[in-house]
Amino acid sequence: MEGSTGTFQKFRGRSPAVHLPDAGTPRPVPTFATVTRSTHLFATPSATPSPATGLDAVPDALLLDFGGVVFQTRKRPEAWAEVAVHVSEVLARAGHRIGAQELEPVLRGGNKALKDWKNASSRRLEPRELTHREIWRDFYGSPLPAAAREVLVGSAGALQAYLTATVAEHVVRPGVRELLALAAERGVRLGIVSNAHAGRAHRELLAAHCLDDAFGVQVYSDEVGIRKPHPGMIELAAAALGTTPARSWYVGDTFDRDVVAGRRAGVGAVVLTRHHHTDSPPFPVTETADAVFDTPEGLVEVLAAAGREPAPADPTPGEVPVAAEAGAAVGRPSALLLDHGGVIAVSVPDVGARLAFAAHLARRLGRAGYYVTFEEAGEVVAAARRRHKEWKAAREADVSALADPGAPPVVPEIDATTFWTGLAAPGLLALLPPEQHAGATTWLRVEAHALMVGFARSKSLPTVRPGLREVLEAARALGVPVAVVSNTVNGRAVREELDEAGLTHLVGVHVYSDELGRRKPDPLMPGTALHALGADPARAWFVGDKPRRDVAAARAAGVGTVVLVRGGSSSDAEIDQAPAHLRPDHVIAHLGELVGLALDHP
Repeated sequence: MEGSTGTFQKFRGRSPAVHLPDAGTPRPVPTFATVTRSTHLFATPSATPSPATGLDAVPDALLLDFGGVVFQTRKRPEAWAEVAVHVSEVLARAGHRIGAQELEPVLRGGNKALKDWKNASSRRLEPRELTHREIWRDFYGSPLPAAAREVLVGSAGALQAYLTATVAEHVVRPGVRELLALAAERGVRLGIVSNAHAGRAHRELLAAHCLDDAFGVQVYSDEVGIRKPHPGMIELAAAALGTTPARSWYVGDTFDRDVVAGRRAGVGAVVLTRHHHTDSPPFPVTETADAVFDTPEGLVEVLAAAGREPAPADPTPGEVPVAAEAGAAVGRPSALLLDHGGVIAVSVPDVGARLAFAAHLARRLGRAGYYVTFEEAGEVVAAARRRHKEWKAAREADVSALADPGAPPVVPEIDATTFWTGLAAPGLLALLPPEQHAGATTWLRVEAHALMVGFARSKSLPTVRPGLREVLEAARALGVPVAVVSNTVNGRAVREELDEAGLTHLVGVHVYSDELGRRKPDPLMPGTALHALGADPARAWFVGDKPRRDVAAARAAGVGTVVLVRGGSSSDAEIDQAPAHLRPDHVIAHLGELVGLALDHP
């Protein structure tokens, strides 16, 4: 994540207790003898909990919201100025000079509009979540010029994670650590269920505060495509932990999102811990909680006093919802587009990293109640990798069609959810008893995005190619903008590698297939980069290492000059014997040759 180190230094440096503003006249905290459920206006009979459920029985699972429950937050007044500086720097790398002072009101306006959208979504029965690209295209970037907006859209995930980590301070709420310890002692499984525009930032916050190991599953709206009060958020978490909402307690901090979601899902009990917006919902809400506490400390006493008999299972649990599917140029180049694997870096298999990821996967599964050895987890991952190769081969268009400019291919890219639930799940389910199959599949779905980062980083050990920094610095000195255009299973992992190599500041635009939803040889890949840079395709250069993907995509996008680098994924024979329409304009053995070839022109 861009700026991740600095972000967590900020967290560590701003950890004093945060005092919440006066919420006005507080709601009375119900006693357990007088708690009653309100009539849920939208509930179906199957969603109505059994009368035996509630706070008097130990739940199978305790599902916690993130902000307002696990963490207390306070907005940082200076944060938007910092975000504006960061966004200005991101745009400048792509050649767009928009000052921080001009950007700050644009970003603040986007945040206000996004808040309004979230409040409106809380009124819907089954709201979907926005993608990172939608947030930065339609909210934060909509007033900006189209090319600048495309730059932000291309880095939307990293920008959103930076924004989420920057705009607020996070302090663990009183009673949380005691609650987690008590849940472990009583055998209650733990999950996070949170509306989040950057689940990755929330995962990193939990890890930074040494809380992540307590939770068997983390369900974030940006990762599963739906948001509370959609009951599917809670249903997913319960299923992933091998239980049902009726056998779970849900703890939130808002009436319009948390209480309503809990009632729609039919949870055994809904609890609120007061935070900024608890007593000021954006519109009247008729549903009420079973208990309301000022801090999670009150819930510790309730869980300690609860009886040991768990609540009965929901006799007709609802189906777990699935989110909607989801000729050589002359003169100085207008843009330099670089593939990643084989061009920016070459890789070799990293057995140690693969074993470490397998152990991590086995550990994470075990926390949720799905027990496999790390050797078995390694075979699950290896089998998924094999199936992925078959998946790609089956879906890549016949590049011979590229000989006809009027028929460019549409080549889809796999998403993290499909990879883990479609390709990895069969191997895992073969190791588990049938009664755990549905829960384990759901667990893979909600953890897919976090797992994919680790999977991508464990595939191989990358080494930056000699001459790359020379090329990037020469391009910057000449004012030639640079984009990375790469088929990836996880663009975030590529960004992390670039950041670790100290190269991020030299790249203006990032276009990764898993984020765009299309993969080379689809010309939308280089076309998107060209649009973001505002570059003339005929004067642009594309550097790749595969004739059938890189040359094909670049030609179909109208790129003027295509270069292939030896020593990547393609053999010399594949490059030298490529059919006429897939032959590059230049073939080089060393990346540094690009300086004299492309960047020495006046």
